[in-house]
Amino acid sequence: MIRPELRDSLWRWREVIAALILAGLGAWFALSAFGIMEWVGWAVAALGIMLAISAAQKVRFQALDDGPGVVTLDERRVTYLGPLDGGVAELDLMVQLDLTPAPSWRLINADGSFLDIPTNAKGVEALFDVFITLPGIKTEYMLYVLNRANVAQMTVWMAPDHKPYKVLH
Repeated sequence: MIRPELRDSLWRWREVIAALILAGLGAWFALSAFGIMEWVGWAVAALGIMLAISAAQKVRFQALDDGPGVVTLDERRVTYLGPLDGGVAELDLMVQLDLTPAPSWRLINADGSFLDIPTNAKGVEALFDVFITLPGIKTEYMLYVLNRANVAQMTVWMAPDHKPYKVLH
């Protein structure tokens, strides 16, 4: 009944759609109620809008197709198992986050060691929640860099008081 492409797109944006429905219900309740219940409706509408913005950022971070390897996250430790390489990165030791032209996320530690994770690896969406907790990261800049054609390695985030590493690979 529904084309597969449309069904897949709706499924991908499901959290945004649900948040917008919540915002709409809150606005409807606010406009039809009075007194304190009106303010509750506006609060629900505001919550729905904030959830929609957050969910839209997550959708923009997700890859459209499955790439090589699998990413897992456990106790602030990222593990990448790829067909040709892999490794483990401790997020507490990370001082720099780059996006390579491959495109891959490059997690760089204080000692200069790094882990490359393709942006379309299975499970890479778990990294979004980790990346937004990095102190001082600009989420919109990260999404902008991710969704444009990269011809050079771009630094997305750097820990305060650290000089950038230029890792040649």
